[in-house]
Amino acid sequence: MKGTTKVDFEVGGKTMTLETGLLAQQADGSVTCGIGNNVVFSAVTSAKEAKEGVDFFPLQVEYREKFYAAGRFPGGYIKREARPSEKEILTMRVTDRPIRTLFPDNFHREVQINNMLVSSDQTLDTDVLSVNAASTALTLTDLPFDGPIGAVRIVRNDGEWIINPNHDQLAASDIDLTYCGSREKVMMIEGSAQEIPEAEFVEAMKTAHAEVVKIIDGQLKLRAELGLPEKVYAPEAKDTTLLDKARELVGEKFKELMKIGGKLERQDAVSALKEELKPQMQELFPEMTEDEYFHAFHDLEVETVRLNVLEDNTRIGGRGMLEIRPLDIQVGVFPQLHGSAVFGRGETQTLCTVTLGTTKEAQRFDAVTGGADEKNFILHYNFPPYSVGECGRLGMTSRREIGHGNLAERSIAPVMPEDFPYTVRVVSEVMGSNGSSSMASACGGCLALMDAGVPLKAPVAGISVGLFTDGQAKSVEVIDILGVEDHCGDMDFKVVGTRKGITGFQVDLKVHGMDWDQVEEAFEIARKGRCDILDQMENVLANPREELAATAPRITTVQIDPEKIGALIGPGGKHIRAITDSTGAQIDIQEDGTVNIFAVDAEAMDAAIREVNALTAEIEIGRTYQGKVIAVKDFGAFVECMPGKEGLVHISEMANERIDSVDSICKPGDAMTVKCIDIDNQGRVRLSRKAALNDAAEAGE
Repeated sequence: MKGTTKVDFEVGGKTMTLETGLLAQQADGSVTCGIGNNVVFSAVTSAKEAKEGVDFFPLQVEYREKFYAAGRFPGGYIKREARPSEKEILTMRVTDRPIRTLFPDNFHREVQINNMLVSSDQTLDTDVLSVNAASTALTLTDLPFDGPIGAVRIVRNDGEWIINPNHDQLAASDIDLTYCGSREKVMMIEGSAQEIPEAEFVEAMKTAHAEVVKIIDGQLKLRAELGLPEKVYAPEAKDTTLLDKARELVGEKFKELMKIGGKLERQDAVSALKEELKPQMQELFPEMTEDEYFHAFHDLEVETVRLNVLEDNTRIGGRGMLEIRPLDIQVGVFPQLHGSAVFGRGETQTLCTVTLGTTKEAQRFDAVTGGADEKNFILHYNFPPYSVGECGRLGMTSRREIGHGNLAERSIAPVMPEDFPYTVRVVSEVMGSNGSSSMASACGGCLALMDAGVPLKAPVAGISVGLFTDGQAKSVEVIDILGVEDHCGDMDFKVVGTRKGITGFQVDLKVHGMDWDQVEEAFEIARKGRCDILDQMENVLANPREELAATAPRITTVQIDPEKIGALIGPGGKHIRAITDSTGAQIDIQEDGTVNIFAVDAEAMDAAIREVNALTAEIEIGRTYQGKVIAVKDFGAFVECMPGKEGLVHISEMANERIDSVDSICKPGDAMTVKCIDIDNQGRVRLSRKAALNDAAEAGE
């Protein structure tokens, strides 16, 4: 196209295209990234200088899926895309995480990345296109971005690795890995798996990495074809004068304070030290501002935590590098709930609850990119301010809450039973937080499900692995990181799984990538850790309860002829409404004739089953029915012996003696006991009142 520059290259056997020059030319950098008819647009803009008082990197990553991309209208009354969906938020997070860490620590200018799906054939997910588009747009700017990076999704079908699969290939796979890397190192992983061993997982990562290098080369080629010079990452040196003096004055004392195990006690001690040091620093540096002192003290805290680990082999509270904090586990906490559990690990604690409902409660999607249109297992994560001992405003669910809930959900989903007739909702209420509340949610959610009697394939547990590096060759990995270790460290490597293998994972990095030895070590530490947690979980509840909670709805499955579905539903849903209104039961009907009946007590269940059977059963020769006369003729009476099913009682079958008229025996609306004596080859039913009377007489009734 005129005025554009593009590069094409193969990734996993598919052509990926990067193109710039057509759209948003006033942005600092703008590109489209596409595979086939699936295209994501990215525009990067930045402030010329940092705002006064801003002491952090204000990066904003947005992603929106436009319905016009698939030739569709947005659903609902207002025909306009509004607040982002959960899927869009998760794509923002997966785009943000590997990019944010590649900017210098002291870079505080505002940067905004606006990504948008502009074309979709609804055959594949486009989250990896968002990562690649954002990286390319940043690579075309002069911003100090230590990229480029590349991202692919990799799955495995019948032992074969597939890069950037379509929805059918993804649904049939045993691993779903979103992988992001630089040319040499691992930057991010996220996804789920069907109990995959660690060695096979690393194989998937290395296979994906080879394709990532091609994407990185494509981005650099696009920059070169635009005539731009080779990009050099050269962050500004940081002035450490204040940090050096603070270390000199209280460094050793700070080291001792950071060994205090209790979170609140440690925070109080650090705050006291901060107030103690401040007048000394003000005397030495009269021109020092509040912000400068804040950052110097913060940097000293980060440095102290790191040096304690790297040089003194000491963690906060004196815990061992591979030691998990004490666990506190309870199940069946609240009797009215369908299932509940409290999972505590140190000062991190979650209350997890389970609610079982009908399949009508399944969450439905209207995704632009296609794929599954509903799910019947949902996990929600809530992080209230009291969980960290603070006051705060309760409002909309945050991106972090959505992301953490999704991680726990996709980690448990692989062990959920197949063909389970319930919709299942787990809610994790974080009651206390000091590191890895998402992993506590996975553990607590698993226990709550087992308490509810959900027949999981196997229990799962999750744990986080941290990393501390010195910027050179030295690195130390630790398990079960605290909140301050997450903040001061270089990695949050979350892995969930069974004893057999991995089910869910997510890696956040603050350094510019991990090497393969670090990856393999982290997986092994996480494997041993989760097995230790599973041991303690099984000491409390080894297997799912044999029966559902008394408060949970019961379900009975009835199989009917699919041709009888219409009869069961009735005109305009009349029959189904009558059953639910009279019994209180809920009824879900599948296209194959499977009828799931939900009820809260046995009486309602029995009544609903009788009604369903009555509406769908066939009249059988030799059976006796209590029917109702619906029409009287000279030659006999038509009797409805089942809802919507009738037969003829000929005048000769009315009584043992001869009668002159049918009117002498019955009239429309009368009840009549009849016996089916024949069904001809045209389906016409012959009934007999006489035979029913004789049977009753023989039985002494």
